Amino acid sequence: MRDAKDIESFLAQYPPEVSDLALAARDFLAKALPGAEETLDESAKLLGYGYGPGYKGLLCTLLLSKNGIKLAISHGSELPDPKQLMQASGKVHRHVQLRTNNDLKQPGLKRYLRQRWRPGKNGTRTTANVLAGGPCGLA
Repeated sequence: MRDAKDIESFLAQYPPEVSDLALAARDFLAKALPGAEETLDESAKLLGYGYGPGYKGLLCTLLLSKNGIKLAISHGSELPDPKQLMQASGKVHRHVQLRTNNDLKQPGLKRYLRQRWRPGKNGTRTTANVLAGGPCGLA
């Protein structure tokens, strides 16, 4: 995870309910994705999480606004979404709208993250869990 001072400065520009939710979402992602690297992109107003450098290693992002947070899942369009938690209609990405801490407790949210990605030894993503319902998809 990033330096706490950088994150505090970044979150200070948002209303308290959004910054508190962002802190809770960071904790959620740290537990759901152990060892994931966190990247702050202030100009894009997001925090990125992944297991490798650049866009290829990107797993998800937290997109902050004055009204809430979107947990954007890279390549989310490739995931089954039986609970219909994910929104958007693009060809690649999907997001889950976060308005309260309870949104982080939605059944299936961790599963989406773990289905799509598993940290490999060299930081590459693997989609085997999506296709085969492997162990990362069972949590």
